[in-house]
Amino acid sequence: MAVIAVAATASLGRWQLSRAAQKEALQAEIEAQKAQPPLEQQDFLAQADASASLHRPVRLRGLWLQPHTVYLDNRQMHGIPGFYVLTPFAIEGSEQTVMVQRGWIQRNFNDRTQLQPVVTPAGLVEITARIAPPPSHLLELGKEAGGAPMPGGAGSSPIRQNLDLGAYRTETGLPLRVDISLQQTGEASEGLQRDWPAPALGVEKHYGYAFQWFGLSALVIILYVWFQLIAPYRRARRPSRG
Repeated sequence: MAVIAVAATASLGRWQLSRAAQKEALQAEIEAQKAQPPLEQQDFLAQADASASLHRPVRLRGLWLQPHTVYLDNRQMHGIPGFYVLTPFAIEGSEQTVMVQRGWIQRNFNDRTQLQPVVTPAGLVEITARIAPPPSHLLELGKEAGGAPMPGGAGSSPIRQNLDLGAYRTETGLPLRVDISLQQTGEASEGLQRDWPAPALGVEKHYGYAFQWFGLSALVIILYVWFQLIAPYRRARRPSRG
């Protein structure tokens, strides 16, 4: 039983180390993508699957569709709760629109619906951003079974807990891409901060689990040696009582 326990726990520890190595390789790949030169607009539009270029910079020219701006609630930056500001961006010379995560604003703690001003330039603009997955989803309350909004919910309010790009495309009628979004990069501007958090890959978690499994394996060995070798030896060495 001790041999089985040691083999099992050591195997689980090695598996956690392999998962950590995979996550570190993924992190290195992400950093390599970020370091590449920005994709130009025509190259971006020509890609059949832009998700293959996740995290790579891209430079686009087009129009902000400001009336369709969405504020994703309960997003943090530097530990402070606020909103991610998302605005669709119509790419010049194409029929494509992509959702851009433009940055973050702090929440008004006295009135959640009182939003800080955000400047949205009119006319043709050029932006630099990173290709990103669709906006992440948080646990959402106030929904019935099946995901339908509860009566009295936010509905089409610009302030939302989550944003499903497919549903938003249907809601707005925009030719919105649903496979990716963009995260605008650069210094704080237009009332927005852009210190985007790094993807949470959980490498440290795997190392922690590996330490626990190897520790348990070592404990089994120690207990086996104590009860099967040391304790019997000590009993045998005790002088018998006459």
